[in-house]
Amino acid sequence: MARVPAAAVLALVVAAACSEPAIEPLQLERGMLTVNNQTAEPWISVEIWINQAFRVTAATIAARGRFQVPVDSFVAGYGQRFDFGRMQIKDVRLTAVTPDGQPVEHIMAFRQGGLEGAFGGKQ
Repeated sequence: MARVPAAAVLALVVAAACSEPAIEPLQLERGMLTVNNQTAEPWISVEIWINQAFRVTAATIAARGRFQVPVDSFVAGYGQRFDFGRMQIKDVRLTAVTPDGQPVEHIMAFRQGGLEGAFGGKQ
């Protein structure tokens, strides 16, 4: 009798270990922003914002598709380009709609570094 629950637990552990980790919808690495649409629907009228001032648009991102853009391609309202070598990224957000009009919004979660990250931020 004890072997059946142990086998079930072992099968569950193996299945969890073999599963792929969830892919973040917004990934930033070495000056390149990658948007991953892991849904079954395309995203339409996509706007991606850095620091709520610099923007890039895409007409659509296909279902289960990926969109990559260098952060130096982001432009502010008066034509200033984002300078990855001189500016700090504090906020990245994406807005879009699905074909049936449902809004899509993703905000990138940043990890805090230094003492602020170690001790839970400001109290």
